[in-house]
Amino acid sequence: MMDPDTAFTEVDLKQEKFEDIKEEGKKFSCELCDKEMVHKMALVLLEGLSTACVDNTTGDMFKSPGTVAAEIRKEMLDYLIERSESFVAESFLAEEGPEEKPDQPSDIISDLIDDFATLKMNILTRVSGWLLSDMREDKIDEFVQEMELNSFWLLDRRETIAQTLLKNVDFKNEFHCNLKFKSEEELKQHRPRCGFRTVLCRNEGCCATFSAAQMELHDSVCPFKVLPCEQKCPEILMRREMDRHCITVCPMKLVNCPFYSIGCQATVPSCNVKEHFLDDIRSHLLYALQYLHKGISAEDLTHRADQIEHESSGRLAGMQSVRSFTNAVKNLDSKLEPFEVVKKNVDSEEDTKKPNSKEPTSEGKNNLESVQISAEDNKESGFERSPSENMKGSDTEHTETELKKNSVSEQSSPNGNKKHELGTEELTKPDTDQSAVEDMKKSEFKLAPAGDSKELDSENLVIEDMENIRI
Repeated sequence: MMDPDTAFTEVDLKQEKFEDIKEEGKKFSCELCDKEMVHKMALVLLEGLSTACVDNTTGDMFKSPGTVAAEIRKEMLDYLIERSESFVAESFLAEEGPEEKPDQPSDIISDLIDDFATLKMNILTRVSGWLLSDMREDKIDEFVQEMELNSFWLLDRRETIAQTLLKNVDFKNEFHCNLKFKSEEELKQHRPRCGFRTVLCRNEGCCATFSAAQMELHDSVCPFKVLPCEQKCPEILMRREMDRHCITVCPMKLVNCPFYSIGCQATVPSCNVKEHFLDDIRSHLLYALQYLHKGISAEDLTHRADQIEHESSGRLAGMQSVRSFTNAVKNLDSKLEPFEVVKKNVDSEEDTKKPNSKEPTSEGKNNLESVQISAEDNKESGFERSPSENMKGSDTEHTETELKKNSVSEQSSPNGNKKHELGTEELTKPDTDQSAVEDMKKSEFKLAPAGDSKELDSENLVIEDMENIRI
């Protein structure tokens, strides 16, 4: 009896042999590649050759990049073909796996060229800081331009080599066609339908060539593609002219309102400016009044705006410039009565902000203390005064002391006799100071008790002495 595992293995081997025989029968391959990727790889090849030549001859007095270019190119191609053929196997055998390698074939070839350029560095380049200098980059660019001018390595030849390298490293078959056919007729039938066939751009004026599979991608960025205006205006124009059209002559271009300088912040399409002005003439009138009457709110100016609208009789609707509109509003405003702002009744708010009147201030507290002290003195002397009388009593005492000083100074001055020799007219005039003292005496002092008559008599004697001195 046959082992099932052995039977399964034999079936697999027979199937693999059948597929190999089937593949061997297909001798005609498509071999079409993505044109854009091939062109990018051709540019990488020329730049890599320039880098290897510059690094190999740096500091060498007997060699230049041009003298070693042919030899290094041959070595570089051999190195790239060998490494590209084993790239897929090396990627799978590496620890990080093929998924962490660069996906783009141009990036893969660029890494391989960097490895080759590192091998061709001379000793001076390795030990010096030449790799980090800007002079190195400038010299590489100069040698690339020199090879292009001298046609050292033509673009067609580089693209042919790039196709071979692309097939070796594109293990996902994303940038080349890997189909094979039994006959040449089948291949001819496939070529017009292959996704990697080279096609021209269908937009008028564009000369770009690319693979058929990249048609949609190119069409989405082609500068010659004819498109309708992005701002929904009726114009149809090329993509490369779109930005200039939208910011210059497009009627749907957003612009600030002409009355932006006096407060209107609206942004409207340029073709709708007149419509915006007619719809918002009321708000523009309020902005103009606020501009003329600084610091007054729009709410306070509402009645004024109604009056100006009535006086204008629709003349403001035809003025779309800020200067003419503002001047017209100013003239109409000057014909009306002077504007007065009606102040709101805020007495209740002010009352709440005022301090409590029942709480005495510091000055009031001092006055109350002085009144209390004088009241206690009056109790000890035998008669009492009210707090208001105590306050007034201090003023009378001050006036009496001033009268005494004046009388003393008159007696001591040498011209004092002239004052006593005044005419009878002045003597007959009522003495205002004396009457004021008597009035204060009558209004301020209360009658004391009968037992304290001596103290009252003494006070009366003092007052009479003061009157005699005055006379």
